[in-house]
This record gives sequence, C-alpha cells and structure tokens, in this order.
Amino acid sequence: MGSVGGDAARLAYPPARRDDSAVDDYHGVQIPDPYRWLEDPDSEETKEFVAKQAELAETVLAGCPDRESLRREVTRLFDHPRYAAPFRRGNKYFHFHNSGLQAQSVLYMQDELDGKAEVLLDPNTLSKDGTVALSTYSICKDGNYIAYGLSESGSDWVSIHVMNVTNKQPMSDKLSWVKFSSISWTHDGKGFFYSRYPAPREGGELDAGTETNINLNHQIYYHVLGTNQSEDILCWKDPEHPKYSFGASVTEDGKYIILTVYEGCDPVNKLYYCEISSLPQGIEGFRERQEMLPFVKLIDNFDAQYQVVANDGDEFTFLTNKSAPRNKLVRVNIKNPELWTDVLPEHKKDVLESADAVNNNQLLVCYMSDVKHILQLRDLRTGNLIHQLPLEIGSVSEISCRREDKEVFIGFSSFLSPGIIYRCNLAPAIPEMKMFREISVPGFDRTSFQVKQVFVPSKDGTKIPMFIMSKKDINLDGSHPTLLYGYGGFNISLTPSFSVGRLVLCKNMGFVVCVANVRGGGEYGEEWHKAGALAMKQNCFDDFAACAEFLISNGYTSSSRLCIEGGSNGGLLIAASINQRPDLFGCALAHVGVMDMLRFHKFTIGHAWTTDYGCSDKEEEFQWLIKYGCSDFLLFPASLYTI
Repeated sequence: MGSVGGDAARLAYPPARRDDSAVDDYHGVQIPDPYRWLEDPDSEETKEFVAKQAELAETVLAGCPDRESLRREVTRLFDHPRYAAPFRRGNKYFHFHNSGLQAQSVLYMQDELDGKAEVLLDPNTLSKDGTVALSTYSICKDGNYIAYGLSESGSDWVSIHVMNVTNKQPMSDKLSWVKFSSISWTHDGKGFFYSRYPAPREGGELDAGTETNINLNHQIYYHVLGTNQSEDILCWKDPEHPKYSFGASVTEDGKYIILTVYEGCDPVNKLYYCEISSLPQGIEGFRERQEMLPFVKLIDNFDAQYQVVANDGDEFTFLTNKSAPRNKLVRVNIKNPELWTDVLPEHKKDVLESADAVNNNQLLVCYMSDVKHILQLRDLRTGNLIHQLPLEIGSVSEISCRREDKEVFIGFSSFLSPGIIYRCNLAPAIPEMKMFREISVPGFDRTSFQVKQVFVPSKDGTKIPMFIMSKKDINLDGSHPTLLYGYGGFNISLTPSFSVGRLVLCKNMGFVVCVANVRGGGEYGEEWHKAGALAMKQNCFDDFAACAEFLISNGYTSSSRLCIEGGSNGGLLIAASINQRPDLFGCALAHVGVMDMLRFHKFTIGHAWTTDYGCSDKEEEFQWLIKYGCSDFLLFPASLYTI
C-alpha cells in the first residue's frame, strides 16, 4: 500500500485548468479549484478523467495474484437463496426471493404460505444489462393492482408503472419526473399519491440521472388509474419554500391523507392531514376546481419528528422526539389538538426505533440498546409491557404486519447470521415465535468466528461502541490486516448485519473486520446525532481515529495494515480521516463520498444535507467546513491516493 505516483499519477489526473471560473470567493477567502469541470459529468474532460481512473484501477488490480480465486470464492458464497418476510394484500401473500446470483430479487405471490409461489414481477427481465432496478412499490388494499417505480443506471429518478395483479398484464399508466417518493393507494383502489418534481427539461428525457441540476419545488400528486399523467391532480406544493420535500400516505383505516413536510435530512417534520370523507366530490373533484386539497396543519413547525403509528378515528398515536431525543409515543385527538398525552415515555438509555400497531390493540415495539435490537409487545392504549420477544444479539431488519394481523413476520440478521424470518402468533397470552425461514450460506460455519463489542474512549472521553469480528482465538500480535468501517451522520445507525464480502476477508484473508458507531449516527438518539453534526462534526473524525488507535494499541493490527472504509457521508469520514491522520492508516476506501464541502449544496438534493453539515454561504458555517472540507483530497476519491 502506498501513494500513487509517477506515470500512474499522470494517468489518473488530467491537466488542471486554471481560469477565473475556477476561483471562488468565500467571505473574503479566495479558493481556486482548477478541477471545476468535474462538476459536469457529461463533459468530455470528465469522461476522460473517469476513463483514465478506470484504466489505472485495472492496471493495479491486474497485478493481484489472488484476484480470480477471490472472485470465485465471493461468487460461491453469494450463490445461496435469500428471502424477505411475506406480507398479505387482499387474499394473497407476497414476498421477495433471490435464488442466489440474481442481480435483483424477484417478487412472488401465492394463495397460501405453504402454497405454490408464482412470479409477479421480475426486475431482472426489464433490461439486458440489469441496470433497471425496482426502487419502490405498493400493492393496493384488495391486492388487485401493483404500482412500482423503476430507476435506470443507479439514478434517483424513477418512472412509476402499474400492473394488474390478477392477469399480470402491464397497464398503460406511466409517470415520469418522480424522485424521493413513496406510493400510497386510496382504499377504493382508484389511484395513489406520489411525489415528483417539475420536468427538468421541457419535452426532454433525462440522461440516466447524470444531470446535476438542483432539485427544487417538490410536489404531491394523485394519479387516477388508467389516466394520463397530464390529468394527475396536484394535491400540494409550496412555491414559497422551493427546497421543501413532501410525502403523502393514507392511514391504515383509509380515512385520512397524511402529508409530511421536510426541509432537510434532520429528523423533524411538519404534519398536515386531510379527511377524505370531507371532500364532497372526492379527490377527483379537485381536477376541475384546480385547487389543492384542503389540508389541516396539525404541526406547522420543524421542532420535532412526528410519525403516525395508529389512529382510531380522530385519535392518533405518534412516535416523536419532541422533548425526547430517544423518542416516545404520544396521543392526541387531531380535531382537538390542545391536549397531548404520553403513551410510552422516553427510555432513560435505549432508543425507541419503531412501533407498529398489530392484533387490533397491541404494539410491536423495537428498541435499540447499545446498537442491538430488542422487541417488545405492548398495549396500544396504555403502553404497558405485555411480553418481551426472544431475540439473539443482532438487528431487526424488517417487520411485516398490519393492525388487523394476529400473525406477524420479523426479519433478523447479525454479523454471523445471514438471516432468519420469524413467524409470530400473537393470539395466545404468550406469543408463539417460531422460525419460518432461515438463510444459510454454503461452507459458512459461524462457530469458527467471534464477534465482540468494545467501548472506546474518544478524544473527549465519550465511549464509542465498536464491533469486532474475526476468526476465533486470534493472536493479538498486531499482524492482522484489518478493515474499519464507519458512517457517522444523518441520524443513521450501523447495526449488526451479515456481509459475504466481509466474511471472505475474515475467512480467506485473515482479516479483522470492525464497525465503529461514531457520533453523528442515531445509535443513542438525537443527542448522539447532533454531537457529530454541524459545528460538532470534528467529533466524528476524532471518534474514528480513537477506534483505529484502539485496534493498534490492543494488538489487532498495525497502521500499515489498517484499511478504513465508508460511503457517502462515510466517504467524507474516510477522506477527512486520511487527511487529518495519514500516519494512522495504510489504505483508504471512500465510496461516493461527499467531498467538496464548500459546493455540495449547489447540486441535485445536496441542499438537504446542510442540516447535517452547514452551508458555506453562511460565514459561521463556512468556518466549520473550511477546517476539514477544502483540500485536494476532498476533491478526489481516496482510492486514487492509496493502492
């Protein structure tokens, strides 16, 4: 491992171009950027730059003698069946299944859980090269129709299509310019709500998502089945706040439309509602009136997060972080919103991650305790504990249920468990939890490995959780190649999960694999998140460095054999870490990192990230960003610097 130099460096970097357009003046500080042309992904210079990086990578990888044997081992271990939890719509069950090496999982349906499953939608058949992906979907209440979103070549832009479930025939409906959208059907099955932006170019098609124009003026529409998109009903927009984004969903009883409003990535939102029965001519009547739906503003500020858990008519139960950074459940009558009552108070240590209404008047509650999940069954009315469900140390990956269901399905995984789906019968006084499906990887013996969790003191003394996976009984002599992974942002938590790639590193190459839960994530609630955001962002880098130093001082590895990895916000973590502590790491892998901290907000949805980073347009926030976000390294992927 070492720096790229000589002919290789010249191959990687086209000549810099210095001109007036490549100099920015930030609050009196002039910062040249001779590589500004990289902001246009369709420019010839950018295409040449990418091609030369790919050529450099191939010349390096070609010299790896174990490349083909590793490829065969990864392929062998990936070739195992995988399932997601089943769910019911109408009189059918649906589930996703991957036979092993399929690029994308296939959606199946069946009449009974033990009945024959037939393919409903196979995304692998939608393109020859496998670059069309299923990004979102929703099946209507009676199970007769599925609306699904497709993206091409990894783009965030989505086109929504509709299929008749009964005969599996595609319908003529096609919706474009969709981005950051869910799909929510009204209970009559006549149509659904979705979110979109105005068309980026009049009458044009997108270039597979390579355009970088800023995304503004998100809108909510209602699409009536069988009609042209031009007839869709505009339900909500807010031109006075072009950076806001919106989501619309129908409550489980079908009575209300819930509109959530966001201004960034912080866990805060406004919340409005519209009672469907209050619309004399229904939603379709607003097409002729050319008016937006009459939403009532229940929460009209960004002081906290509010998520609907359940409603009994006008009485709603919400999950919120209002005066509760680790979350709690509250209840209010939305027609008389003066009185809010606590149903399940904030826990003194654990984070309330989710709550699902089940079995009519019960709650399936998921807590995160020291980055491990706990499941409880509670009473919906009182919040009282009924039963704690048995789980190993690991993560709840999915919960498949509706309020009417007495039977729920729970997905579970861990570092040493590829996946288990539990079938839980809630009808008895003591719930019956049985294994429904277990995913197994050929040749993987979990007893040969060990996982431990340690708590590492950071620079300011804060204890940082870190998971360490390795073969059993390794000698702590500093000789082991080690991978340290981190993220640290946007209230996102890194809980235990299974990875074939990491398994190959441990099993075949003697690696120690570590996951550091640095501040900025959501592992201990909103206070943990805020402790690694905005002016406090340096804590993320200090936490990560402390974890690396722990691994070295405790004999797991040495700095020359320590590789660090992260993606997106984690890519920024890696870039800043290698800049600040180049002595500490031998290799760095930064995937799709947020690298130019002074200009990221000017492109696509980057403006939403300012809630975590700040914005260089504001002088105080510029001073935060300039300390770690302006260097040659942050303009290029870390993989160019280390091989």
